[in-house]
Amino acid sequence: MSVGYTERQQAMLQEMGIRVWVPPRVEVAEAAVPVVDVVVEGVGARVRGHDERGDVVARVVEVSAPVSGTVPEPVSELVPASVVALRSTGVAAMDWDALRAAVSSCRACTLCERRKQTVFGVGHPQAQWMLIGEAPGEQEDLQGEPFVGKAGQLLDNMLRAVGLTRSEAPAHEQVYIANVLKCRPPQNRNPEPQEVAQCEPYLLRQIALVQPKLILAMGRFAVQSLLKTAEPIGRLRGRVHEVQGVPVVVTYHPAYLLRNPLDKARSWEDLCLAREVMARAG
Repeated sequence: MSVGYTERQQAMLQEMGIRVWVPPRVEVAEAAVPVVDVVVEGVGARVRGHDERGDVVARVVEVSAPVSGTVPEPVSELVPASVVALRSTGVAAMDWDALRAAVSSCRACTLCERRKQTVFGVGHPQAQWMLIGEAPGEQEDLQGEPFVGKAGQLLDNMLRAVGLTRSEAPAHEQVYIANVLKCRPPQNRNPEPQEVAQCEPYLLRQIALVQPKLILAMGRFAVQSLLKTAEPIGRLRGRVHEVQGVPVVVTYHPAYLLRNPLDKARSWEDLCLAREVMARAG
């Protein structure tokens, strides 16, 4: 049954995991655009036809309970339907327990369909150093912890070299580690922009809760996502950036260093810069 959408546009909504309910008959004025209700996991969104460029647009409506029948009046600005938010509401005000539960139950993108479990983060909740990677791999997906396997072993060695650990320790010695994405992309492919966008509120809330004195961003996608830039790591290394008022030092991902061991020297330089930043901060 069609309400004015092409097969391609309907397929796009289905690919997002959005269940589209089409009423038997919708009475609209001649100049109006088609209207359907999109109902997903406790979030309703009213899709209003197409914009001037022919793209499907939607108003995101966040609600606390599943929607049935009519949808409340939209409360946000028009956004592309491909980024309709399906995550829990109120992320910016969540404590650790609520945030962990929200991540665990999140179905905001198709990565939830294949995950074994979400990978929330690990370390001291008030750590002075916060390390941010890109996305879980196969072992992380199985164990529910970031940076395990050979890349994790290399990271642990790097941390020990500067007197830090992910194991139980005081806040000034133990780090907090999180990823940009909380679910593993299939075959460890690169994160897609809409996946990064859906996970970003979770990561920003983790940063706000930890309140670190320094963030070490590891890997191209972590760096570019945090700093909102397309510049390569090579141009961003060696200087201090900032996110939410927190100094950010850029370095290579441990998995990259395993494939390119000659760059381990550069990564050590980045760690030394991070230590200098911490020393200046007292």
